[in-house]
Amino acid sequence: MKALVLTAKKHLEIKDYDQPTVKPNEVLVHTAWAGICGTDKALYNGLPGSANAVPPIVLGHENSGVVAAVGSAVQDFKVGDRVSVDPNIYCHKCFYCRTSRPELCEHLDAVGVTRDGGFEEFFTAPEEVVYHIPDNVSLKAAAVIEPISCAAHAVDLLELHPYQTALVIGDGFEGQLIAQILKARGVKEVTLAGTSDEKLANNQKHFGFKTINNLKTPKAIKADTYDIVVEAVGLPQTQEQAVEAASRGGQVLMFGVGNPDSTFKVNTYKVYQKQLKIQGTFINPYTFEDSIALLQSGDVDPLPLISNILDFAHVEDFVSGKLKGVSKAIVKVAGEEA
Repeated sequence: MKALVLTAKKHLEIKDYDQPTVKPNEVLVHTAWAGICGTDKALYNGLPGSANAVPPIVLGHENSGVVAAVGSAVQDFKVGDRVSVDPNIYCHKCFYCRTSRPELCEHLDAVGVTRDGGFEEFFTAPEEVVYHIPDNVSLKAAAVIEPISCAAHAVDLLELHPYQTALVIGDGFEGQLIAQILKARGVKEVTLAGTSDEKLANNQKHFGFKTINNLKTPKAIKADTYDIVVEAVGLPQTQEQAVEAASRGGQVLMFGVGNPDSTFKVNTYKVYQKQLKIQGTFINPYTFEDSIALLQSGDVDPLPLISNILDFAHVEDFVSGKLKGVSKAIVKVAGEEA
């Protein structure tokens, strides 16, 4: 089978691999689609994702496909089932797992990060992280359940009320998803701030969000204004902007993944005076079912956000930064015919 392998830092290579053999508790998935995200860019550049990726490794932690084989101990899946896989595999034994915070697991294993993932024609995953896809959800849409689940976990950390106004800073794929989920959860008004006129117009057209071009008109984001501010960029300037934009009693969610060495300045008096809650968020503990339900109901629709469909040969164009203007890129492995 064909596999796209990270063989070294900043080097991807298409290789012929043997089809993996399932262990008793595993499912073999014939990959249909595999999403590419900022984490893959980081791993390609030698930076950590949810964990460190050690070459040679097959990336691809966002994926969908069809069950091709099941291990002897698998009970809930059969050959031919349409599935998506939560990449994060928890140890269930460490302090954080035993205190209901598995996302902080000290021994986190992850499909497409620490073990081979969806950038190959077939991959394996433990049954516990495999999920059935409803009939009305395409394999293409199901390939991005993982980023939806990360956005859903982030929103779960907020205290939401219908009267609230929300600002999402960052028009990347996750920022756009978070805006949709905030709307689905009943927030009165959602504003999306970004740097791409095309993305902002697309979101205004499909989802009715207010939009601000944060590159051209940053002063349009007024200080002390929003009940909820989600920073989905990961840069010091937008992190500082998020704290400024929050109203009294506001909540600031730091979603964007910054450089490990980056810091930002915060006016501690304003945090005190405005009684702000500043919250971090990490991966997606047990939010796959909610994310599948959001897709099934139509409350979240990722398809208008997918801008680029790639093959293995062009993935490096994206993760190296050569491919510009991307809203969301996914890799067609077998497609809907998997």
